[in-house]
Amino acid sequence: MAARKHQNGSAAEVEAAFYDALNRADLETLMALWADDEEIVCVHPGGPRLIGHSAIRESWSALLEHGGLQIRPSQLHETHNLMSSVHTVIEGITAASGDAAHLIATNVYVKTPKGWRIVLHHVSVAPGPVPVDPRAQILH
Repeated sequence: MAARKHQNGSAAEVEAAFYDALNRADLETLMALWADDEEIVCVHPGGPRLIGHSAIRESWSALLEHGGLQIRPSQLHETHNLMSSVHTVIEGITAASGDAAHLIATNVYVKTPKGWRIVLHHVSVAPGPVPVDPRAQILH
């Protein structure tokens, strides 16, 4: 029941379910969050543009074959209207070796008859240290 709520809930709930599925290496749940449209797009860091379910599924299958990815999204910036929502996040990644890195991701969601679904996931390598969230307040 919880998975269905994520799949039919808000764009933010779909995003939370997406990162949860990545962390658990749950390919079936991950792919269920994408729109049914064959024009969906995924770009992994340094990789080519992947279009359609088959190419995207194959790429995630290869990335998840050794387990979850341990990605924590933060610093959400969201732009939305009634039918679409564009999220940019900083993805914090921790490797099995303990090394940490960060990436910048853009996730685009559209409202479909089945609820909010992913139509684009584009991740780029981020140079330098993790950017400071300009909206974060510093208490003295």
